[in-house]
Amino acid sequence: MMLMRPPGVYRPQTDTSLLVEVLRQSLPPRARVLELGTGTGAVALAAARAGAAEVTAVDISGRAVLTARLNALVRRLPVRVRRGDLFGPVAGELFDVIVTNPPYVIGCDPAAVQGGARAWEAGPDGRVLLDRICAEAPAHLAPGGTLLIVQSALCGVSATLDALNGAGLRAAVVANRREPFGPVMRERVAELEALGVVRPGQRHEELVVVRADRAAERGSRADAAQQRAA
Repeated sequence: MMLMRPPGVYRPQTDTSLLVEVLRQSLPPRARVLELGTGTGAVALAAARAGAAEVTAVDISGRAVLTARLNALVRRLPVRVRRGDLFGPVAGELFDVIVTNPPYVIGCDPAAVQGGARAWEAGPDGRVLLDRICAEAPAHLAPGGTLLIVQSALCGVSATLDALNGAGLRAAVVANRREPFGPVMRERVAELEALGVVRPGQRHEELVVVRADRAAERGSRADAAQQRAA
């Protein structure tokens, strides 16, 4: 799917396609879907095309928000796009599926997280947004809802699983793919080797999709979907 992507907006890559594959397999009928960090809107558009009843996309970048809106408009897909920091624009709302491809590139320059590279920069452990999402997402999942996160294994998959399971969700890795380092990682590989983040000579990383489910309450999610459709 060809999308408009101006400079400064994250280009859909292998992590995007991996996340979309899992989303399509996980999407219940007439789901309410939220995408955090939408960028071009690729994942949100995929959810709308797959039959989601409502799709909301959020990004902190004004340029990304405009891009996602234009991409949805061109394809005549009903995606609500909001600008803001993670769950800020959807405070108090619940979703059947929350999906996100947050920044996870490890770096040592704190200023980069707030600068033009914030679409991929994620701090010294790669978890500057991952930890926040794990902490805040459970409160926005409807009963029986699902959270899908794609990340690099370099950022600590066990930390993600522990945080989500500790919050009362049932979390597990449901997909993975080995990929060569991208240009940003190749530029800083010597630094990461010195820090012990990657092995000497390592030039690849494993991408994983973590799925976390909230237990259903008072009937199944299918029942809730039927009630909304009535």
